[in-house]
Amino acid sequence: MKISHIEHLGIAVKSIEEALPYYENVLGLTCYNIETVEDQKVRTAFLRCGETKIELLEATCPESTIAKFIENRGAGVHHVAFAVEDGVANALAEAEEKGVRLIDKAPRKGAEALNIAFLHPKSTLGVLTELCEK
Repeated sequence: MKISHIEHLGIAVKSIEEALPYYENVLGLTCYNIETVEDQKVRTAFLRCGETKIELLEATCPESTIAKFIENRGAGVHHVAFAVEDGVANALAEAEEKGVRLIDKAPRKGAEALNIAFLHPKSTLGVLTELCEK
């Protein structure tokens, strides 16, 4: 798998509206996109920091994985997303060949129209890992 860069860091928040003042007023970042990803039951806000983006994740319902994450662990870093140059499907196949447990068996659409897939944190040293491609 060929990773070009960290695409974004996903941060679980209780409320995007409550979190944005910290990122914008304290850190000086600018939110450039807010969207809802219905099938993931999440609302996202993106801020750019150099080549890397910060993705704030807010649950849209109590059954959302983000709601469960916050309930169990509190708000904070949720995942690291890597941009892959050889395609998410190829990266998934390679990871599975190397014994990594997959959450997604095939790429799916994520925020910002990216193709995404997740690797299970039990196989990635406790870090939920997202693979992305445009």
